[in-house]
Amino acid sequence: MRNWDDVRVFLAVARARGLTGAAPVLRMDPATVSRRVARFEAALGAALFLKSPQGYQLTDTGQRVLAEAEAAEGPLLRAIEQGEASGPGLSGQVRIGAPDGCANYLLPQVCAALQKQHPALELQILALPRVVNLSQREADMAITVSRPEAGRLMVQKVVDYQLHLAMRQGGPMPQTLGDLTGRPVVGYIPDMIFDRELDYLGTLAADGVQLASNSVAVQLQMLRAGQGVGIVHDFALPFAPELRRVLTEAVSLTRSFYLVRHAADRSSERLGRIADALVGGLRAEVLRLEQEVVLTEGGGVVDP
Repeated sequence: MRNWDDVRVFLAVARARGLTGAAPVLRMDPATVSRRVARFEAALGAALFLKSPQGYQLTDTGQRVLAEAEAAEGPLLRAIEQGEASGPGLSGQVRIGAPDGCANYLLPQVCAALQKQHPALELQILALPRVVNLSQREADMAITVSRPEAGRLMVQKVVDYQLHLAMRQGGPMPQTLGDLTGRPVVGYIPDMIFDRELDYLGTLAADGVQLASNSVAVQLQMLRAGQGVGIVHDFALPFAPELRRVLTEAVSLTRSFYLVRHAADRSSERLGRIADALVGGLRAEVLRLEQEVVLTEGGGVVDP
């Protein structure tokens, strides 16, 4: 195909169905993406998109070019990655999408350790309060809290993790759920819960959520700042020493993380090695942080 860089821009716009969605993937501004699409159309002598307020829709010619471009994309990327994998370590750029609990409290440590081991590797963490769209190539791989049910995807369970009620220490701690009456509830904005596995407040939110955010990190800061109670990931508690788990026998939740990759990347040795390293690192980090919480509450000594 002509200039592969123009084809790459075309593929991003076709998958995102517009300039705005394609721009972050390409690391360009929308105006530059628009100019590149126009240049590619001029070179081909045909319109590839029908442009409307609803987005960019492929023309018949665009559909044919998309089929050819995707057929060429796989072998080219595999050839590039085989060259990268032949060196002594991993290299290149990899973007990992994740919900913000994982992105804030687990992935930074895991990615830092992986990059230290492979200095030529460039790791990007895309923290989003929604499911990452791999089909539009928003990321190379994603961490999810539910196993995807559709799409051409590879799915691997990473690890189970625990969640409990938590609140700021100070004063008498509740002995029953009834003792929580009158305390503000901290949790997700109800209509912005993007995965059923995150809808875990149950009857605790019967009277509403008084302090809400679509971000786990913001919820944690709300709990640190006030007298509210909410569900917290155990692995996040070492980052909030003012908080303590309460009523652990009454409310104890288990959820899971999954690593999701596009099926077309199955043959990529490089991405496979990175995925294995991420899975191993996440498992170890969840175990370490959850053990730290248990030792701290039990008065044990935690290794630095």
